[in-house]
Amino acid sequence: MNLSNFGMDSITLAGTLQMKLQASKDAGFLQIMLWAKDLVNHAGGIDDAIRLVRESGIRVTGIQVMRDFEGLSGELHEYKLDIAKNMLRVCQSVGAPVLMVCSTTSSHASGDMSLIARHLSKLATLAVPLGVRVGYEALSWGRHINQYMQSWAVVELADHANLGVVIDSFHMLANRAELDGIDDIPSEKIAMVQLSDFMWRDICSPEERLETARHLRVFPGEGAHSQELCELLRRLDRSGYRGDYSFEVFNDDYLQLAPAIVAQRALRSAKWVTDQVLRRSLPVRQAAAGHPMMA
Repeated sequence: MNLSNFGMDSITLAGTLQMKLQASKDAGFLQIMLWAKDLVNHAGGIDDAIRLVRESGIRVTGIQVMRDFEGLSGELHEYKLDIAKNMLRVCQSVGAPVLMVCSTTSSHASGDMSLIARHLSKLATLAVPLGVRVGYEALSWGRHINQYMQSWAVVELADHANLGVVIDSFHMLANRAELDGIDDIPSEKIAMVQLSDFMWRDICSPEERLETARHLRVFPGEGAHSQELCELLRRLDRSGYRGDYSFEVFNDDYLQLAPAIVAQRALRSAKWVTDQVLRRSLPVRQAAAGHPMMA
């Protein structure tokens, strides 16, 4: 793992699409997670936005975010399917390899696991000819799926090569999730890892969870859960995960700073991960390979 494995999430940065791309690139990041609204709200129109992304030389990690997709029926399902098809085309237009799908919060959605799995499988099938993979994430306030092992259970049930699970550290920390389950998820079935932290140990109410999630996240290394993040990252590294890590940090304070300043905070966080996590895991891998552990 090195800096090329990490990328900013555009939701963390203030400014225009061009400013966000430039700040990420100037900080040394080679990839960025974009939201569909970054493209459709661009002043020059979506075609010009696509041109900017393509000419920036920055790889798009994925596109955010398909919400409340699974478990619906009738006209609601058809409506969401049409939205999803359009978002898949957005992914294709900027070369994004992953469409992010969050677990539903809709009161109209069924909690039937087999139905949820079928809907995700259908979406994954639609994504295949466009060269896009579907990543499914458990929101910690999801109506039926709100734990990462539940999202993995649904992905496993769907059994589709083009569908993977998204690991999101914020939702795991907010739920005080046990990390042992990471060892049970094959690394090739992890579509993406999203990283962030927050600055207090406990979240006391659903309202505080939403407020923290949407306005008060911080970068790894800045928050109150460094020990848990270290364990999560080491488990992912030992499992063989070699995919992308995206800093998904919703923070109102950062939106009042110049994008270049926030991108430098992200760079420090990436270095914190590699220095504090990977340096410690290296002796473990050496010992497993039959070499003496470093003192």
